Amino acid sequence: MSISQLARSISESVTLKLNETAALLREKGEPVIHLGGGEPKSRAPIDAIVSCTAVLNTGEIRYTPPDGIPALKKAIIRYTEEHYRKLVSPDNVIASNGAKQAIMVALYAILEPKDEVVFPAPYWVSYPEMVKLAGGVPVPVTPEDGSFHPRIEEIAEAVGPYTKAIIINSPNNPSGVMYSRDFIAEVVQFCEKKNIWLIMDDTYNRLVFDGKTPVNCYEFVTQPLDSSKLILINCVSKMYAMTGFRIGWAVGNREVIRAMINIQSQQTSGPSAPAQWAAVGALNGVQSSIESLRMTLENNRNVMIERLRAIDGVKVVKPDGTFYCFPDFSAYMRDSNKLANLLLEKVRVVTVPGKEFGMEGHLRLSFCGTVKEITEGIERIQWALDPKAPNELYLGTRKLVRDWL
Repeated sequence: MSISQLARSISESVTLKLNETAALLREKGEPVIHLGGGEPKSRAPIDAIVSCTAVLNTGEIRYTPPDGIPALKKAIIRYTEEHYRKLVSPDNVIASNGAKQAIMVALYAILEPKDEVVFPAPYWVSYPEMVKLAGGVPVPVTPEDGSFHPRIEEIAEAVGPYTKAIIINSPNNPSGVMYSRDFIAEVVQFCEKKNIWLIMDDTYNRLVFDGKTPVNCYEFVTQPLDSSKLILINCVSKMYAMTGFRIGWAVGNREVIRAMINIQSQQTSGPSAPAQWAAVGALNGVQSSIESLRMTLENNRNVMIERLRAIDGVKVVKPDGTFYCFPDFSAYMRDSNKLANLLLEKVRVVTVPGKEFGMEGHLRLSFCGTVKEITEGIERIQWALDPKAPNELYLGTRKLVRDWL
């Protein structure tokens, strides 16, 4: 059986594989704590459920336009005006099966074979593989100072004659760092000057902590919307805890959106009708669930950071948003794959290796679970790293592991 070279070059999604592994272990009754997932535990907003149920009750579940139903595009337009102070038209919007598909069809629409796409490290695990799927060449840029915040000089140095686009994800998955206003302004202006595409992945822009305000990229755009090469990506998955509904969207100039619609129409057609109506309900309904989730995540972050900082040798940067942190465990083990496997095998804690995000020695830990899961998970990690740690809290973990063994 012959598999294509492209298929052989694409790695499986590590995060989805870990979710599968955790589920299988739990089915066996093993005491797994999943600190690797990117899925809020809160329920979808009631307005989303009501809107979805209403269309299901009609029994008229049909094909939709490939770019999304008018009601959803109208809700996205209102959302863009409210949160970005940017007035757009239906021709500037496409609704997709999650933010991932929106990015994917954008890459298909703008890349020629071997075009380069630049993005800062650490980066979302899917960016390199998505660029390769679209025929492009991923070009990650690791900050020289070892921080999680890129500098425009480093981005500019990575840009060459084959560069077609830059992807910016802020607040950032996996670090939780929100890029500064000055940096966002610089990268927008740089892309305009160089006439290259800028894909702004704003998936987590409503989940920001410590009273900070997300940066609005449109503040720095000087070109008219239909001349601009900025593509804005968002979704209902994270901020509304609606991961399973798979609804995301892109906002951009008419030409690129038209191309994205053509591609998506041949790829998957439009997103599921009930899921689109659920997104309409979420976007147009009461918004209190976002603030409730944000406050819960901020509290969970504080608990996780406090526990991690109590482990000698572990370095951690306090996240500005998202529901991830990206601590450095290289004082214990440089190989993050080996470390993640050790924690899974020894204490049944699921983490994501930092290598997958472009930075070795780190692990991505999620704090979107319960405080109990976070607390016990970090306790197990500390015990795995230092079984002699003098803390009575680890007695329960030791007994649990002994029983499992």
